[in-house]
Order: sequence, then structure tokens, then C-alpha cells
Amino acid sequence: MAERRAFAQKISRTVAAEVRKQIAGQYGGSPQLFKNLNAGTLTSNTVPLTEAVEPVDFEEYLITHPPIVESGPLRDLIEFPPDDIEVIYTPRECRTVVQAIPEEGDTDPHVRDCVRSYTEDWAIVNRKYHKLGTGFNPNSLDKQKERQKGLPKQVFEADELPDSSGYQDDQDDLKRRSMSIDDTPRGSWACSIFDLKNSLPDSLLPHLLDRAPNEEIDRHNEDQRKTNRHRELFALHPALDEEDPIERHCVPDVPKEHFGQRLLVKCLSLKFEIEIEPIFASLALYDVKEKKKISENFFFDLNSEQTKAMLRPHIQTAAISTLARSAIFSITYPSQDVFLVIKLEKVLQQGDIGECAEPYMVFKESDANKNKEKLEKLRSQSEQFCQRLGRYRMPFAWTAIHLMNIVNSAGSLERDTELEMSLSERKGSWSERRNSSIMGRRSLERTTSGDESCSLTGFRPATLTITNFFKQEGDRLSDEDLYKFLADMRRPSSVLRRLRPITAQLKLDISPAPENPHYCLTPDLLQVKPYPDSRVRPTRDILEFPARDVYVPNTTYRNLLYVNPQSLNFANRQGSARNITVKVQFMNGEDPNNAMQVIFGKSSCADFYKEAYTSVVYHNRSPDFHDEIKIKLPASLSDHHHILFTFYHVSCQQKQNTLLETPVGYTWIPMLQNGRLRTGHFCLPVSLEKPPQSYSVLSPDVPLPGMKWVDNHRGVFNVEVVAVSTIHTQDQYLDKFFALVHALDEHMFPVRIGDMRIMENNLETELKSSIAALNSSQLEPVVRFLHLLLDKLVLLVVRPPVIAGQIVNLGQSSFEVMAAIVNRLHKYLDTSQDMHGRNSLLSSYIHYVFRLPSTDPNSPSPGPGGLGGSVHYATMARSAVRPASLNLNRSRSLSNSNPDISGTPTSPDDEVRAIIGSKGLDRSNSWVHTMGCKSAPWGSSPGSAPETMQAMERCGNRMSSHTESASFLQTLTGRLPTKKLFHEELALQWVVSSGSVREGALQQAWFFFELMVKSIIHHLYFAERLESPRKNRFPERFMDDITALVSTIAGDIVSRFQKDLELVERLNTSLAFFLNDLLSVMDRGFVFTLIKAYWKQVSTKVYALQNPTLESLRLDFLRIVCSHEHYVTLNLPCSLLTPPASPSPSVSSATSQSSGFSTHVQDQKIANMFELSVPFREQHFMAGLVLSELSVILDPDNEGMFGLHKKVVSVVHNLLSSHDSDPRYADSEVKARVAMLYLPLIGIVMETLPQLHDFTESLNQWGRSGGVQGTTVCSNGDDAEAEGNNMINQTVAMAIAGTTTTSPMSRPSSFLLNSQANRQHGSFSAESSRSLLICLLWVLKNADELVLQKWFTDLSVSQLNRLLDLLYLCVSCFEYKGKKAFERMNSLTFKKSKDMKAKLEEAILGSIGARQEMVRRSRGQLERSPSGSAFGSQENLRWRKDMTHWRQNSERLDKSHRSHRTRAELEHEALIDGNLATEANLIILDTLEIIVQTVSVTESKESILGGVLKVLLHSMACNQSALYLQHCFATQRALVSKFPELLFEEETEQCADLCLRLLRSCSSSISTIRAHASASLYLLMRQNFEIGNNFARVKMQVTMSLSSLVGTSQNFNEEFLRRSLKTILTYAEEDLELRETTFPDQVQDLVFNLHMILSDTVKMKEHQEDPEMLIDLMYRYCTKLMNVQENQF
Repeated sequence: MAERRAFAQKISRTVAAEVRKQIAGQYGGSPQLFKNLNAGTLTSNTVPLTEAVEPVDFEEYLITHPPIVESGPLRDLIEFPPDDIEVIYTPRECRTVVQAIPEEGDTDPHVRDCVRSYTEDWAIVNRKYHKLGTGFNPNSLDKQKERQKGLPKQVFEADELPDSSGYQDDQDDLKRRSMSIDDTPRGSWACSIFDLKNSLPDSLLPHLLDRAPNEEIDRHNEDQRKTNRHRELFALHPALDEEDPIERHCVPDVPKEHFGQRLLVKCLSLKFEIEIEPIFASLALYDVKEKKKISENFFFDLNSEQTKAMLRPHIQTAAISTLARSAIFSITYPSQDVFLVIKLEKVLQQGDIGECAEPYMVFKESDANKNKEKLEKLRSQSEQFCQRLGRYRMPFAWTAIHLMNIVNSAGSLERDTELEMSLSERKGSWSERRNSSIMGRRSLERTTSGDESCSLTGFRPATLTITNFFKQEGDRLSDEDLYKFLADMRRPSSVLRRLRPITAQLKLDISPAPENPHYCLTPDLLQVKPYPDSRVRPTRDILEFPARDVYVPNTTYRNLLYVNPQSLNFANRQGSARNITVKVQFMNGEDPNNAMQVIFGKSSCADFYKEAYTSVVYHNRSPDFHDEIKIKLPASLSDHHHILFTFYHVSCQQKQNTLLETPVGYTWIPMLQNGRLRTGHFCLPVSLEKPPQSYSVLSPDVPLPGMKWVDNHRGVFNVEVVAVSTIHTQDQYLDKFFALVHALDEHMFPVRIGDMRIMENNLETELKSSIAALNSSQLEPVVRFLHLLLDKLVLLVVRPPVIAGQIVNLGQSSFEVMAAIVNRLHKYLDTSQDMHGRNSLLSSYIHYVFRLPSTDPNSPSPGPGGLGGSVHYATMARSAVRPASLNLNRSRSLSNSNPDISGTPTSPDDEVRAIIGSKGLDRSNSWVHTMGCKSAPWGSSPGSAPETMQAMERCGNRMSSHTESASFLQTLTGRLPTKKLFHEELALQWVVSSGSVREGALQQAWFFFELMVKSIIHHLYFAERLESPRKNRFPERFMDDITALVSTIAGDIVSRFQKDLELVERLNTSLAFFLNDLLSVMDRGFVFTLIKAYWKQVSTKVYALQNPTLESLRLDFLRIVCSHEHYVTLNLPCSLLTPPASPSPSVSSATSQSSGFSTHVQDQKIANMFELSVPFREQHFMAGLVLSELSVILDPDNEGMFGLHKKVVSVVHNLLSSHDSDPRYADSEVKARVAMLYLPLIGIVMETLPQLHDFTESLNQWGRSGGVQGTTVCSNGDDAEAEGNNMINQTVAMAIAGTTTTSPMSRPSSFLLNSQANRQHGSFSAESSRSLLICLLWVLKNADELVLQKWFTDLSVSQLNRLLDLLYLCVSCFEYKGKKAFERMNSLTFKKSKDMKAKLEEAILGSIGARQEMVRRSRGQLERSPSGSAFGSQENLRWRKDMTHWRQNSERLDKSHRSHRTRAELEHEALIDGNLATEANLIILDTLEIIVQTVSVTESKESILGGVLKVLLHSMACNQSALYLQHCFATQRALVSKFPELLFEEETEQCADLCLRLLRSCSSSISTIRAHASASLYLLMRQNFEIGNNFARVKMQVTMSLSSLVGTSQNFNEEFLRRSLKTILTYAEEDLELRETTFPDQVQDLVFNLHMILSDTVKMKEHQEDPEMLIDLMYRYCTKLMNVQENQF
């Protein structure tokens, strides 16, 4: 071939090396810098593969190249679908039947905002086709299984063979039978012929003997091959073993109400020895260690109806909500210190607690008859007390259950468990008895020290019977005392043990709460779905008071107040006050009628009351209280709301003219102080007389004139007030910020905040300082009000307020505080991050909550609504037409994004330079000229830019620096200007930020990027511009800002990756996701230039440093950008490679008009499509980057990148497997277009051939010759000698001499061209090689055949031979392992799991899993070397050889070696592997056919056809399915009929090989294989005969093959071969054409001879122990062979 193309010159490595040397000399760079597949001669226009080319202007291209196709799947490849992006408003799921909202409406703006924030729909941006990108790759195991359904079972001989032991017996049996006819060798000839004549032939192939033109045969074969093929190659290939691919982007969880682990407690019954009065019970959880009550009280009533009747005068009808007997407790921090405390109360009566409890301790139920009279007396006393004192309670008894003991015991006992708890005096220990029969010695006090898992989710339900209660002691009622008791309870020598218990029986059921319990009421008494029937007794959801902070944003309206009176000291009060109760009321005025009905009832009573009474301790002037009063707070509070406490003395004895209750004191707590809710501990003074008028606005601490106080106005009453509210932040800084924002809303001045009055003129400073002060607020309230807080900050950015006629720009302050808040969340809540370090609270805010103000579909006007804004927000933006009279010194100084750069930039690079260039970021000057600021180069390190900072401070901000007031704008336009766009302002603020603010934004770049993208999409959606052309969607200044931003961030990545790898990894993925998102909304050509800018910066550094970590980062970046769902469209798959409209039309693009193929291939150079030429990389920009990276990293000279092989191959593998399963590309024509983007892959893989893992080494199973040219293909020369081949092969000799043989006959084996050293350092792991080869096969399977054929025509002989070598390797790589191999591997795996080596490997190779590493890394525990992050750890570990062969097979053979896989799994695995082997080989066969068609017209066809035959024979020698073999034999028959001289004159060795393979298949146990092999063998004889009336060569080769086959093959079955011989005879008899010639007789002779040899060889094996017989047989055998030889000569 005169015209050897550049690619061909590359094959001879010496030339390439020389070229590299020269270039390296010229450029002084590293050798691979300028490696370029299409640069044989370096012309001025080539762009090295290591650099990105100038991308095509995508939008321009689409306009100038309208699609040829009207509609259909091909048309869809050209442009994104019109419904690509939508903004969906999804109603949020409400847990309750009715939505929680305040009853009295939302008068207060803050309440209104909160409620809106908890009820508005989610605003979700949906990329409709997102799921089709590789980020959601279907090759996860489950999806693979789905795609593998309905695969046909491939039949393999390897699976059909019986076990060798049983098989041997059958053989012996057969032999005995055949010997018994005539034991002497001489008589056996006739009987052998007799055996043959009586055999049954296999079915004959129809039309085999018809003469048909070759084209027709080829067409028929092709049709047969192409029917019923598996569409998706990757469905058959195991998914890559990647824990979490970098581009996986999880959808964040929907924000919802927080619950801990939930526990259901059912109260079944409470029985005492005597039943004389009603008893009231409550349950609550306490944490002893934290000394905290961790749930509200659950009140329940288990009294009989008869007992309840005693209280009838005091109780109106009971509301159903108060009749609950089961409750669900939530525990966020379960620990060994949690107790369930049960307290009992009874109606107040005369006498202290001890006296009242005495009867319960003395009387036994068994003695009821004996004590009848006494009991009657007690009952009648109780009735009197109930009548008179029914509204008051007294403490009675208590007990506690150590929760974890129950959970742990229940967990370890079978069935539902019954635990009986009692305090047995004799044993001196608590015991839990199960079913009362077995005594368990589990001591209740014993608890493990925190290390035992404290999970409440999976234990078995337990029924508890509690038999001991302790009586309450009047002087030890406080929580402090309770904690002491509980702590004491856990000690073996408990004080409680010495107390005399009250015996009773309380039965409880404790179980994990069901997922969706029916009939459940929230703490606010709302019904939870499902609630089928309102009349059913409900279960109460009990509010948790978590032991430690819980960081979850509010999502529902809740406004509760808990008042806990603790103690009272009336010791110094004159007069009688002994049985004291406190009446608690919530007032909204001072009149007694102003008491609000907002106090929750307890049990068996009404829902709400106007007052509550604390329980009474008899005759105690300084009582402790243990009551909890729960109040439903009104949404809006005024200064008049307060809690009023009235103290009463209750007279228990009924005397004449004494009142039941006498007021003995008053005190109160105003609810608001300076507009903020008052909560916490109070020690209040108590007044002796009713408070005077207007007392409620003052605190009782204020000494009011003329009032008498207990104990000289000292604090005597301790009370605690706790709010659980999603309205009140209870944080001073948040309160102040929200109050100021609402003041702006209402426009009411002065504003009172705290004790300050803020006038309008100092509002701006206050507002700014309150924004800055948000950093000081507590993290917990910040998180609780996160959604509202961020919404308000966004609002301030988008609509700068007008204060005193001035527009105040708060963009900068808001941006700074946002960055600070986001960083705080990231730092302290690091457990809730995904693999990219995105905090889940923030990502769900962006995904569900964030929206542009007033883009709510429900808001009535497009004006400022949305986020509760009002007209007093001024907003600024660039209006398209500005009033001419604006007369400002620079028309753009009012803009909110980058002012224009002077002149028109020529290219994006120049733009970047112009922005960042020598003059620094001269923004400050462009805002306001009069300031005269200096500005420092931006992008310099934060410390070095004090000038910039000062400049910023002096200028304030681009907006607020204007001295003109907003009023002139109003006069000009008649109204306030329209609002700013959030994304533009955000980009601007980010670009101009510096110092710590910039650093903060960088740390959490993902947050601002995602906000920006959502803002952009919302803006386009609501402005109805998602349809508009992309080129004019955004103003130029915004584009400039984005360019500057991307450029500086790329700079940060490059400059900081060695110092701060963790940050840089996050930054790199964030940037990549951002660009991926922009491809959906912005000018795509513009985004390509951004990618190029990044590429350029990284390239420069990579090749300066030769650092694989940076290259690894770039691969991550590329992989994320390419995971775009329209990746194929972005690569313009339908474009013809015409010269693109590039800025400087280069020589290459002008000369490379290569083929586009619409219907037929034009006769043009097709090379550009197959090489990484500049036109290819410009047109298919992203695919070009992927393939260039592949080419550069796999370059053997690029040793530094060796560890990245696996990573770069998986990028390509991932893309292809995604395309393969994509429903949009199912159509074969479309797939061909997609495959076109990867055509250069073929050349790249050909280049890497010498480095690929050698799969042929281990596959010499059936005595097949090794690799090409009969040499053994292996990387170490020892194997060749092991084969007993001591002669030096000519090719090897020539290779050693440094030249290659050029005669067309000898094909230099590319495996041997490489020196050994080169193979050693460069060889890929089996896994990477296999991935690369499956990608190659995918391209060959799906590419357009005409295009392939055209390219093959262009290839030189040595290149085609290299391609054939590659196919040869593919055959070995995808060979079917066989079911037995899977079973062996399974048992091997099982053995290994016990093996220390496996553990060691697991530790070294980190099969612990990347996910854990990610978790560790996100917590900063992982000290990594630069190499640690970059490499797939399994690359190139030679000592794993024993594993590599099967490691990549199937799903990694049960990584953790947990167990044997089931037979079904093994079957499935074998099924998949069989289908993969079949499909892979059929693709190879298709390719071979194309090569044959291509070269059949050229003059150098012989050497290539020999190579084709070599691959065919190799594939026959491997484990193949019957389906493949029949197509393979058909191809082989066609090949021999087209080129008979090839076998019989040139490739004689191959003829021998072919005969051996055919005979081997003739003895197959599968009839279809035998039928095709016999047909092939018969035609081979026939064709040999037709050349020279004699088929001596075939005769000889067949005879030799047979003897070697029978002699060497272990599991050889003569019966099957006999049938095939009979089939051949049958063909000869039926062959009408040759009936008149000697051919049929010759065939018969040959067959009889073969059959005789067969029988003799079998017998020789049998008579190895009998020398005489053996010699006799050998003699006869040799005679046969000589006959055959003579016939031949």
C-alpha cells in the first residue's frame, strides 16, 4: 500500500519513539504531552491530545444545520426534548387529617410567614430525563437482573460432560462390550465396519450440497447470525465493582417532622388488693444521666365505671381524646439510663400520704370477707371525700421500669414475652418471672455500660406485670429526689428494697411502634392518618423533650407551653396556709373572665379547661410539686397575655362556715418581654392580695406601691416554663432579625426591639448588624428555622428595601451570613452528609423549599408576594430600555452583575484574561468612579488582599454606594424598579468576595452552585423563557461572572490540591455538577468553553507536575459532566464531520471533509471518524475529551498515570453501558449514531494491545496451539519451552534482532513485539483489560458496518493484523468458564473465607468498601497520601493472579465470602456467562466477516485471511455454545469455499488445525455441533478433491488429528464420533454431483480407516498392561497410517 497512513506509521514503535524524542526536544515537555494519534507528521494545526480543542459553537451549529430527518428516534438525538425541564409544585404530605394551623387566623406577619413556610407546596425542579444519565446507571445488580430476564439458555458441551468417574465406568463397559464380539484383533475389522454401518447418522444440513453464489451464502449466513441476538451487550457483563460512582447524585429526603425510635406502651389493667376509690395514673420517660424528663406526661385512667361514678359531680362528659390507654413515646437518644416512671394519684383526703396508703399495705384481697366491715367503712369515707374534694388530687405512689432491661430481655426471650416484676423481700432482689413458672435471675438494677446496643426498633413485644409500688413521701416529691431514687434503684443494695411496698398489679404491653398506627392523636390532639373512625379509643403520640439538641428544621405548626410548678415556701407567711394547691390560668386580660380555655385536660375529662390545680401535700407549708400543666399557646401574643397563679388553702375537714378553698397568695408571669416569649426558670415573689389594675404588663418583681408581699417581696415560688414552638425561635439574635425584617414589611416606625426603639434613620445599620449577628445565634434554633431564615435572606438580596428613601443593598451581608451558616451546619452536623459532602438539611432546602420570591403559582400578582414581601421592597435590575435622562456617569453602575469589559473579547480565554488579567478585578472602579478605589488582583490568597477589602468597604456595595436616593427612580418610572435576579446577584457577590467570605463560599461551593441553578431554572420557567433560544437567555455580564467564577475555582483546584485535598475534591465535584446543570439551561457552546477553560488550567499543571492525583480529579470532573442525560445529543452524533465554524479555519478542518453517511457511504476519507483528529474532537467535544483522556492515560510511556488505568477505563465502560440500556437509543440506527462517537476507541485499544492482560495464557485446555503463528502467547518466555518447543520461532528471532519480517506470509505477533520489560511495567489488570475489551466489542457490535468496512479498507496490513490479534485476545477473554468452574469457585471462595490470606487481602486492597472510606474521609479521619485518593486499588497486583481470573466474573463472588451461593444463583451466573460468551464471539464473527469482505478485493489478502482463520480456529478451540459453533462453522465453510487455495496451499498448518477442531467437534455430545462439524469436514474433503481430484492433504491431516485426539483427550467418546463418520458417509452417498467420480469411494475408504484407527486406539489404551496385544494393535495401527500416507502421495 503506497499510501501508508499516519496511523499505520504509529504501529512501528521505533518510529513513534523517535517522533516523541524530537518533539520532546522541541518543547522540552514530557513525552506524552504531544502524543497524538493522527499526528504522524506534526503540522501546525494539530492540537495535542493533552489539550482541549476549541469546541464547536453548539447553538450556532444547530441553527446552521437544520435536521434532515423529520421525526422519529433519530430526530430526537439532535436536540433536547421540549419538556426537558419542568418546575413542579407538589403538595407536601400532611401527616394529620387536617393541617396544623392556628385557629385564630394569622394576624401577625411572623406567624403568617411561619405558617406559610410549613404549609406551602414543595417547589421541585424536575429534569424529566435525568434518570437516564449515567448518574442513575441501570447497571446496578437489581436492574441488571431485570434486564437479564428471558435470556435463552446456551448449550455448552463443557456443561454436558458427565463427571469423569462415572464416565470412565461407562467407557469401560462399552469397551468390554465391543471386545466381546471377537477378542482377537484380527477379527475386529469386519465387526468395526459392521458397527459403523449400523450407526445412526446425525441430521443432514439442508441445501449444503447446492451450488450457490458466495454473496448469497454470505447474506444467508448473516441473516442467520443476526436473528435473535441479544440487544444489550452490557446487560450480560457484570456491573463494574464500584461502591458509589462519583456521579451518583441522590435526591435528598423530603423535610419532615423528627421522630426518634418509637415505642408503643399499652396500659392494660391496674388492680389493688382493695378497691375503694378511683386512682389516676401517668407515665413519662426520664433520663437519669442527663437528669432530664424526656417526654411529656401521658395520663391514663384504668378505673372501673363504678369507681369513676364516685366523681360524677366534678367531671363533665369525658372527651374521647382523654380516654386513651396506649401511647407512643419517641426516644431520639436511647441509652441505658432511660426509665419509664409511673406515678399514681388519688383524690385529696384528710391525713398524710402514709396514713392514706396504710390500708393498701395491710389488707389482702384474700381476706376480703374477713375485713368486710372495715372495707365498707373505708369506701364510704372515700365517697365523702370524692363528693367534697373531687377536684383536688394528692400524690400516692410511684414505680419505675428500667427500659433497656425490658428491651434486652424481651429481645432474648422467644415468643411474646411476659415479664413479672416484683420486689421479693426474701430474696432481696428484683426478679422478672416469665410466665410465672421459670424464675429468671435477671436483676433489674444491672445494666450494661452503654456499649450494649440501645436500639428500640427490633425487640419482641413484652407484657410486663408490675407488682410493687413505693408510696410517695410528702417531703421528697421533686424531680431531684426522683433522680436519686432512680439512680439508687440500679444499685444492688437499694434503699428502696428496705421500704414496705404497696402491692398491686399493673399490666403493660411494650413493643416497637408500628409504622402507621391507626387512631393516633398528635400532642396537639390532631388526628393522624389513617383515622378511620372518630369513636374509637385513640392512641396518644407523646411529645419528646430530647435529652440533647436535635437538628431538624420545623415543618409543622406547633405552639405549646408546659408550666411546671416546682416548690413554694410559705414558712414565713403569717396565718393558716397548710394544704396548699396552686390554680394555674392562662389569661389574655385582667378580668377573671379573660381566662382562656387552653389548658389540656388529663384523663377521663374534657379536652380543654380554663384552669388547672396542682396536687396537695397534706399539712405542708412548703410543698414540692410534680405537676405538668400543658397549654396551647395562641399564635399571636399581646402584652396582656400572662400566666396567673392563685394559691389556695384547701380545708379537708368539713366544718361549719369554713370555705372549701381560701386564696392565700397571687403571682403571675407576663408572656412577652420586649416582644419575646418568656420561658425558663422563675423564682417569683407572691403577693398576699389581688394584684391591682394593669398588673399584667409588669413583672411581679416590680414593687408595686401599696401591695403586701409574702416574706418581704422575696422570691418564694419556683416554677419552670418550657415552650415547644415552631413560631417562637427563643433565640435573641433570630428574634431581632425577624422582627426587623417584619418592621420593613409593615413599614411601621419606630420599631421596638428588646428595650431599644429603632427609628427609620438607623434601621439600615441595625439591619446590617442583625444580619451579621446571626452568626452568634445558637445552632439548634438556626436549624429549626432554617427554611424561613434562608428565605428571608434571599428576599433581602432580591428586593433591597427602601429605607428613608434610600435603596439599601443587602446582597453582600446576606451572602456573607449565608456562607457562614452553611459552613456551621457542615462543621457541626457532619453525620448528615452525602458522599459529596453535601449537608442533607441544606440540599433538601434547595430541592424542595427554595424558590424565587413571588414565583408561587398561588400568589395573586407577580408583584412582591411570595415570601411575605410588601411593596416597600425596592428592587433593582438592568432594564432593557433605560430612561435617557438617567444621566449617570456610567450607564451600568446600577447593574447587579459584572460591568462590561471594554472592547469585545475575542475568545473565552481572552475574556477570562480580561476579567482576571493584569489590571485585577477592577470592579470597584466600574461601580462608582468617584470613590477612586484601588483594587488588588483578585484570586490572590485571602491574606494578601487587604486593599481589596478596604476598597469593598469604602464602596460599600455596587448599589448602596449611590448617593442618589430611590425617589428619583420613582419619579422617572412612576413606580419602584423591578426586582433583581437572585442568581445574578449571587454570582456577582461570589465573584467580588474575598478573604474569609470567599473561603467560606468555596468550602460549600455546592450550596451556592445549586441555589444558582435552581434560581436560573425558576427564573426561566416563570419568565416563560425555557423555550427561548439559549443564546439570549442571559445578559452578558452574568455570563462574564460565571466565566470568572469557573476560572478562579479551577485555579483554586489546581493550586490547592496538594495542600487541601479534601476541600479540592469537594470543589471539583461541585464545579462539575454545576456545569452539568448549566448544560440543561445555558448556551451549551458557552458551557463547553467553561469546560475547556478548566481543562486548560488542569493540563498546564498536570504536565508540569506529572501528578496523578490531579489527573484523577480531572477524571472525576469529566465523569460527572458526561453523566448528563443528554450526553449523546451534546456530542452532535448526527453531525457530518465538515469543517466546523472554528475561529481560525485550520488546514486540518478544511481538508478533512470526511464521510457522513446518510444512506450510502460517500467515497471519502473516513479516517477522521476513527481518529482523535481535531475535527472529531471539535464536533464531538465531550466524547473527544473522554477518548483523549483514555488515549493519554493508557499510553505506555505515560508511566506516572499507571494507577489510573482502571479509573479511566471505567469512565468509558460506564458511559457505554448506560447508552446500551437507554430506551431512547434502542433503535439500531440510533445506536449506530451513538457508536459513531466512540469509533476512535478501536484504534486506542489497538494501540494498547501489548499492554493488555494476556487472557490466552491460562486457556490451553484441549491441546490447542497457543497464539498467533503457533507460538505460545505469553508474557514470560518459560511457557514456550514448557510446551517442549525448543526451536526459536522466526518471528521471535527477528524481533530480537530488532527488525520485523515483511513478507505477507508471516504475521508478526504483536504480543511478541514488546520487550519483556515493557510488558512487565505496562500490563493492565485483568479487570481493566476485560472492561476495555467489552467496550471495544460494543462499538464493533453497534457501529455502522459500511463505515467499519470503509475504515478497514484504509488500514494497512500490519494494522489489520493487529486488529485480528485483538479479536484473538477477545475470544480468550470472554470464554465461557463452565458451570463446574463456577461451582469450584464457589467452594474455593468458601474455603478462602476462613483463610487468613483473604483477610489480609481485604485489608490491603480495601475491599472494606469505598463507602466506609467516604464516611471516614468526611469526618476527616483519613490521612491520605496523594496516591491514595487517585487510584483504584486493585490495579496491577501481580500476586492476585490466582484471583484475577474469576474476580471480575459475575457479582464479585459474594464479596464478603459470607456464604455459599445457592444453586439457583450459580445457574443464573452460568446462564449469563454463557450468553456473554456467545454474544461476544458472534460480534467477533461479524467483525471477521466484515474484514473478509473488505480484503477479498485487495492484493494483500492472504496474510490477513490467514489471521482471520487463526481467530476462527482459536474460537473453535475455546468453550463455545452450540449456537455460536453453528454460525462459526457456516463462516468457516464460506471462507474455504471463497478461498480454497488459502488452506490447501498457503496456511497448511492451519489446515491441520482445522481438521483437529472439526474432528473434535464431530465427537461432541451435542447433536447440532456434530451435524455442523460433519458438514464442514465433508465440504473440506470435497473442496480439496475439486482442486486436484484427490483430497490427500485433508486425508492425512484428518488421520493425524484423529490419532492425536484419541490418544490425548481424556473424555473422548467414540460413539459420538462414529455417528459423525456415518453422517459423512451419508453425505458422500447423497452427493449427486460427484457420484460418477472416485470421490465417494475415497471418502468411504477414509472413513473406514478412521473408524478402524478409532477402534484400535481405544483398544490400545485398554490393553496398556498386555504387551503382546499392544504390539499387535500398534502394528495394525501403523499399517493403517501408512495406507493413508501412500494414498496421499
